[in-house]
Amino acid sequence: QNAMDLLHSWGVEVCVHLQKSYAHWGAVFSLASAVADLHTVYFCLFPVWFHLHRNTALRLIWTAALVDWVNLLLKWVLFGERPYWWVHESHFYGPGTAPTLQQFPITCETGPGSPSGHAMGSSAVWYVMVTSLLSIAAQNKCSPLKYRFLQMFLWMLMVLVQLVVGMSRVYVATHFPHQMIFGVISGVLVAKVVSRFKWIYSATLRTYLLSTLFLSSFAMGFNLLLKVWGVDLLWTLAKCQKWCTNPEWIHLDSSLFASLVRNMGTLFGLGFGLHSPLGANGGTSGGLRGGLLVLSVLLVQLLDVWTFSSENHAKFFTLLFVKSAIAMLIPTALVPWTLSWISPQNKKKL
Repeated sequence: QNAMDLLHSWGVEVCVHLQKSYAHWGAVFSLASAVADLHTVYFCLFPVWFHLHRNTALRLIWTAALVDWVNLLLKWVLFGERPYWWVHESHFYGPGTAPTLQQFPITCETGPGSPSGHAMGSSAVWYVMVTSLLSIAAQNKCSPLKYRFLQMFLWMLMVLVQLVVGMSRVYVATHFPHQMIFGVISGVLVAKVVSRFKWIYSATLRTYLLSTLFLSSFAMGFNLLLKVWGVDLLWTLAKCQKWCTNPEWIHLDSSLFASLVRNMGTLFGLGFGLHSPLGANGGTSGGLRGGLLVLSVLLVQLLDVWTFSSENHAKFFTLLFVKSAIAMLIPTALVPWTLSWISPQNKKKL
């Protein structure tokens, strides 16, 4: 415990330093933190990649869903603290000597802090995109010199992005530095494992449904087992409610159960979209692909405007599942069908 207190106190010092020395970077850090959320994968990256390089899009979704699932299980067993509440509850500091940490609208996350979900998700997603781009370059017989330059540029860009994301999460007092490092390593490991799963590119609807059922059942079963062992899985909620300076900054969609529901809805919707008779078969021409991409992004962004109250938890999680599923159905089935209906001559191309 003393070792963890020292590690946490060092993390608080880093947080204080960032908030004082990089205060003018606040908007940049907030943006980086928002973009690093897996929400970006589902509502921005997937509809783009799906119409540019379908296998990359599929690997992105499977990686995002599994990395979030692993993050959920790890957070349940590691009991990671968060700076914004730890600094108030720790006995490490004497009376009146605890540092003051500034809070932001994205600070008050409700779940445990280790490992960082943003770090895991961001590193995993970037690993998928970088390796996919390098693979595409190799397939297009890129010259060795250009390939080496591209390789160095992409990996350096990934490292830079992870550094900014890490700084942003520490800056807003949501994570300690060691949680970010653990998250980056864990995310890359999960992404490397998923990259070996070749079956995801030809998975049947049955596979998607069984995967959704297995992942959700395993998580809920593990949750029940921990409760039987006397583990309080809601221990962070009371801390969040007590120490968050603005109750309006506490959002139910930042809870671990919300992430589970979101990911299960995503896999469910992707499976139905890919195997729907309305969907595209991947044989689109360049011009038509551009139309599919633009319309998909616009409609998914329009869907993202849809928000709902969290007062009724059952209704909230049901709508969250539905919204996540529709986000997958739009680029995979609804948009291809719409364009084929508007322009019947394109039907054979979809």
